[in-house]
Amino acid sequence: MLTRGGGQAELTWLDAAQFPIDSRQVSLDGLAAEVAEAEHLSPRWIWADTASLYPLLLEHGTSARRCVDLGLCHTILDRAVPAAGSAPESDVWQQRPSDEQGETPTLLDDQASAGDLPTSTLIAEHQWQQHALGQSERPDRLRLLLAAESAGALIAAEMRYHGMPWNVAVHDQQLTALLGPRPRHGGRPVLLEQLAAEVRGALTAPKLNPDSATELLRALKAAGIECQTTRQWELQRIRHPVIPALLRYKKLSRLLSANGWAWIDSWVQQGRFHPDYVPGGVVTGRWATRGGGALQLPKQIRAAVQADPGWKLVVADAAQLEPRVLAAMARDERMAEAGRGLDLYQGLVDSGIVDTREHAKVAMLGALYGATSGEAGQLMPRLLRAYPKATGLVEEAARTGERGGTVSTWLGRTSPLPPESWRQIQRRASQPDAGAAEERRARSAAREWGRFTRNFVVQGSAAEWALCWLAQLRNQLAGLAGPGEGVPRLIYFLHDEVMVHSPAAKAGEVAEVIRTAAGQAGELLFGTFPVEFALSIAIVDNYAEAK
Repeated sequence: MLTRGGGQAELTWLDAAQFPIDSRQVSLDGLAAEVAEAEHLSPRWIWADTASLYPLLLEHGTSARRCVDLGLCHTILDRAVPAAGSAPESDVWQQRPSDEQGETPTLLDDQASAGDLPTSTLIAEHQWQQHALGQSERPDRLRLLLAAESAGALIAAEMRYHGMPWNVAVHDQQLTALLGPRPRHGGRPVLLEQLAAEVRGALTAPKLNPDSATELLRALKAAGIECQTTRQWELQRIRHPVIPALLRYKKLSRLLSANGWAWIDSWVQQGRFHPDYVPGGVVTGRWATRGGGALQLPKQIRAAVQADPGWKLVVADAAQLEPRVLAAMARDERMAEAGRGLDLYQGLVDSGIVDTREHAKVAMLGALYGATSGEAGQLMPRLLRAYPKATGLVEEAARTGERGGTVSTWLGRTSPLPPESWRQIQRRASQPDAGAAEERRARSAAREWGRFTRNFVVQGSAAEWALCWLAQLRNQLAGLAGPGEGVPRLIYFLHDEVMVHSPAAKAGEVAEVIRTAAGQAGELLFGTFPVEFALSIAIVDNYAEAK
C-alpha cells in the first residue's frame, strides 16, 4: 500500500487479511527506486488515486504492473453492493470539490478536502471493499471489473505521460489550408472571416457575430427563416442560400476552437500530445477527458498524428462491438453466428433477417437505443423474431428502468437510480386527481429512463470488454521489446479503438498481439461462448491513413 503526505510516502505491506505487517517512510525522491525493487515480487499496489501517485513513478522511469485504485473501486462497489453498508469515512471518498482552476483535487493532493489520508484510512477502505465483494452476488465478475478498472487507470496515466506523437508542422499546414494563415493577433483567420462576411451578406446583417447563437438566431428569423435553434441538424433541413456558407462556417469554427493553434500551444509539447483521460468518467464505465478532446480528434487533423522515423502506428478497431457483446451476454448463438467475420451487419443480411446492410445497422442500433418509430421501429419486429434472447435482454433492461429500478453490466457495474425529479413526476401521475398531461409526461419520462437502462447494460459491458482488452494488450506489449529496441506503447484509446506506437520491425507482431488480446478479453468475460470479436487493423505512418 502506498500513501503520500507532505514530502514523504509511506510503504505498507499487508497480509492476506489486509493488516499491516511492515510499514516505513521513504522520501518521494526515493519512492520510485523502492517500487522498482519491489516489482520483482509482482505486488498489487494499493493506493487512493492512480492519477495522483503513479506519475511520480513514471517520471523516474518506474512502472507498476498491477494496482488497486481505491477511489475508482469505491465508486463501483458503493452502487453495486448496497447490502455491504456504508464504508468507513465514505464521505472522504465521495466528496471531491473543484479547486479555483476547475480541476478536481484527488485524495493524495496535499490540499484535498480530506487532508492527508493516513494509511489506516486506506486499510479500512480496502477491508470494506473486500467485505463488499464477499456480499455481492457474483464476486468473481465484480473482482475482475475492479482489476480491469484499476488497470485502466494505470494505462491512462501512462498514455498521458508518454504522449502521442504529434507533428505540429503538419497540423499547422492543415489548419492553414482550411482556415487561412494563423492570425498574428488572434481573431478569425482570413478564410473563416470570408465565410462570416458571406453569411452577413446573405442575411443582410452587417454587424452579425456568427459565433453568437443568440445573434445568429435573431438574424435568421429576421430573414424569414423559421428555426428554434442553430444546431446543424436543424439548419440542414432549411432551404435558403445562406445555409451552405453557414454550415461550413460552423464546422470550421468548431475546428478552430477545439483543435486550432491555441490547442497546439496548450496540449502539444516537444512533439507529443498528452491527453488527460478520466477512466470511468462516464456512468457506463466509458472514459472521458478533462481537456484536449482526445476522444474527438477530427478527421481534418489526424494526419498530424505521425509515427516517429523508424516507427509505425498500429491502429485497431473492434467491429460492431456492442452487438457482439449483446450476443454474448444473452447467449444468443444465432446472433453470434451472424457476427462471424468482420461485418456483423452484413451477417444479418446473409441470414435473411433484413434486405440491406443499412437496414441491418438501423435495426440493430434501434434495438440498442430503444427506437420505436420511423424505419428502426418498422425493422425491430424482425430482430425480435430472429434473436429473441438478445432483444429480450435489452427489452427487460428497458422495462426495469421504466419501473425506476437499476440494471447491471455483465461484470456488475450498476446503473444509478432515477433522479428525484423523475420520481416526483411518477408520483404526481399516480395521484387520483392527475390529468392526462401529467400521465403523458410520466410515461414519456419512464420510457426515456428505460432507453438509458437499455443502453447501459450493453454499453457498460462493452466498456468492460475494452478494459480487459487494454489490460491484456498492455501486459503483452511489455514483453516485445528486444535489446536496444524501443518499447511498443499504447498511445490512444477510444471506446472500441486502440493505437500502438511501435518500432517498424515489431509492427506485425504488435498487430498479432492486439488480435490475441481481443480474444483473451472475450474469454475472460464470456468463457467459451462462441462470439467473435473481429478487428480491423492497419499499420500506418499517420492516423489519417488508418481511416
